[in-house]
Amino acid sequence: MPKEQVIVGLDVGTSVIRLVVGKLSVGEKSPAGIIGVGEAPAHGIRKGVIVDIEEAISSVSSALDKAERMTGLQIDRAVVSVGGAHVTSLESHGVIAVSRADGEITEGDIIRVVDASQAISIPPNREILHVIPKTFTVDGQTGIKDPLGMSGIRLEVDSQIIQASVPFVKNLTKCILRVGIEIEDLVLAPLAAAHSVLSKRQKELGCVLIDIGAGTTGLVVFEEGELLHSAILPVGSAHITNDLALGLRTTIDTAEVVKIEYGTAAKANLKRDEEISLSKIDKNEEGRVSRAYVADIIQARLEEIFGMVNKELKLVGKDGQLPAGAVISGGGAKLHGLLELAKKELRLPCQLGLPANISTVIDRIDEPAFCTAVGLVLWGSEYAKPSSNPFKRLSLSSFIPEQVVDKVKSWFKAVMP
Repeated sequence: MPKEQVIVGLDVGTSVIRLVVGKLSVGEKSPAGIIGVGEAPAHGIRKGVIVDIEEAISSVSSALDKAERMTGLQIDRAVVSVGGAHVTSLESHGVIAVSRADGEITEGDIIRVVDASQAISIPPNREILHVIPKTFTVDGQTGIKDPLGMSGIRLEVDSQIIQASVPFVKNLTKCILRVGIEIEDLVLAPLAAAHSVLSKRQKELGCVLIDIGAGTTGLVVFEEGELLHSAILPVGSAHITNDLALGLRTTIDTAEVVKIEYGTAAKANLKRDEEISLSKIDKNEEGRVSRAYVADIIQARLEEIFGMVNKELKLVGKDGQLPAGAVISGGGAKLHGLLELAKKELRLPCQLGLPANISTVIDRIDEPAFCTAVGLVLWGSEYAKPSSNPFKRLSLSSFIPEQVVDKVKSWFKAVMP
């Protein structure tokens, strides 16, 4: 009988904390099974970062309690998402000489060259979150995905390095540890979402995943199966709610209901003189507002978000040039008319992103808002699978600076005779 392993994904969002419990049968190729979910409103978190650690601890504890009651399990470890506009990415290059006399590239060489690519100068208040190898070069031959077993003298690698602010990461780590959860891995939120949403074919053709959260919008760009670019923008769906509250001169709660039930980004599809009675939403409110006016407010903010996405795509020369288009996930992705507006603004085919490669009987998992949490479970399941090739683990798992030395040492011991 295959041994079952429980893997937990904890998505620390701006408006909601989501905790997903998955069960993986080690040794089987079946997808991870989701057996439990815990959700709680997020407090003490703004734009993806913790601003009040005590309130954040209370929110995470609430989600944890709900997940433990649903599954009947005691949860003590999780793969945790990292968000916030403090996260940045940059390209890096590493070069080494192949160690063996016969020129055959070993696993140790691959580890050394990736390690060399992260030997960059970074400010003391920044730390490396991920080092993701993209392509290798052997004696001038470029575009190599896995050089293991090839022959050469000079080995090079181009890596994508994702950095985060040390204070923000420490506050997140402290919050999770105080809840009683050990952190198995820290993963960039949109990167985790891409793990649950994007297919191998989409990554090969070239696509962008846009994860619209409440306080931030994350994006990751893929081409030829490799990560090209990542960014987190400081604008999200909560800004639409704030705009509506100001424009309609109403409360945030009423504005949220208006956005979800009556809002649309496709003003052209509205009938003339369609109005919303605010008194039906809240007895304390009076008056009626035009749905076209609401659509104008929503459309203006979404155009700003997609404009910022286009700027990020231009940085890597991929604006309007990704054959697999844009996949939109996150809690803000289900807004009516959003996909039509995205196609127009991004000049790309667009579709809604939903969690894939999972099995579950929990209906609410099949929502764009759960893409990141489910992706964290899938990320953890990939990392948990035994592999005879350290390079594969190296390209799939994230790196926390304090752990790098221990990991490299253990890998060297594994490959040394």
